[in-house]
Amino acid sequence: MHLAAIGRAVSVCGDFLAATTLALVLQEAGHGGLAVSGLLVAASLPLIVLAPLAGRLVDRVDSRTLLVLIGLGQAALCAVLAFTTQPVLIIALVGLLACGLAVTQPTFAALVPGMVREADLARASGIVQTAGQAGMLVAPALAGILVGWTGPRVPLLLDAASYLALVGIGLLIRTRRGAPTGAAHLPAGRFRLRDDRTLTVMTVAVAAVVAGVSAVNVFEVFFIRETLGASTTVYGFVMASWTVGMLAGSVLFGRAPRRWITLPAVLALLGGTCAVVCVAAAVTSAGWLVPLWILGGAANGALNICTAVTIASRVPSAAHGRAFAATTAAVQGAGLAGLLLAGPLAEAFEPRVLVAGAGAAGILAALACLPLVRSEPPAPPRTRDDREIGDNVAA
Repeated sequence: MHLAAIGRAVSVCGDFLAATTLALVLQEAGHGGLAVSGLLVAASLPLIVLAPLAGRLVDRVDSRTLLVLIGLGQAALCAVLAFTTQPVLIIALVGLLACGLAVTQPTFAALVPGMVREADLARASGIVQTAGQAGMLVAPALAGILVGWTGPRVPLLLDAASYLALVGIGLLIRTRRGAPTGAAHLPAGRFRLRDDRTLTVMTVAVAAVVAGVSAVNVFEVFFIRETLGASTTVYGFVMASWTVGMLAGSVLFGRAPRRWITLPAVLALLGGTCAVVCVAAAVTSAGWLVPLWILGGAANGALNICTAVTIASRVPSAAHGRAFAATTAAVQGAGLAGLLLAGPLAEAFEPRVLVAGAGAAGILAALACLPLVRSEPPAPPRTRDDREIGDNVAA
């Protein structure tokens, strides 16, 4: 399980290092909101379009094979990105890089429930989430510092090296799923998210809020760099402060009682995250964003634990790949809708107004989901294989 946590940290660090570096490259080259929006759309679209295929691959193909082959491909793409300056080509290569993420993300998520007993699932999810957030913590600050000191080539080459490290971790993880070990246990029917009302309501709630606030990912680079006049280094540290909060939220909520993981808790965490964004729009110095981003990140980290544990505990183990891919696709699809609106809005309005509007839209989306929260039905009956899965695998 600890190897999976390290692998998650390496993968997330690589993804955020590339994204932060390339966003700064496009902004400094004067390409504006449309280019940054296009970059983020390219990083999100494959996770939506490829979700059905990715879920089947994760459930049917040996997890070690997936991690090794995709890691090698992502390392090669990052090496090419280090020597690319054309915005259209950068966006296209980022799209290809995200195709790999569409598979590795549900692969790691589906491996974790197979490494621990169900009673330890929240704690294990907290450890893996914390590791991933540690990667997020390092990446933006590292990108901001390296871009300011050396330019974009060095961080992108480091990104390529991180994917090679991921290949090594994939070879070392002993727990495996998919063919050949998991093929005999695949359910005959197709996994459908709508068959479980709790998962459906949770996914709709998260997706609705993400649609309202995802545009902040485009607005914040202009808000921090131009409206607040911060340097690239300060930008990196402000972005990292959100991850500090996510680390704290994951650690604390990973130890919380299972009864705390409910739909009302999910909505409360979503609303809290959006409220922080609204307050942040009123600051006059980038330094004020640090404590606010820590608070928002803590709610975000707790939310990640809620969603991961809910999915893993309600879905049969053989369908975990499809379940994580389907929920990710729904949330990413909602986020993509926000990103498609963000580019034109960034060209037409002040960044401060846009940040405030995005936070307010997220709060309204969370409130609109309140009527969907009724008494939660019990989790579907679990098979003996699902209850005892932690006895048959080793991290």
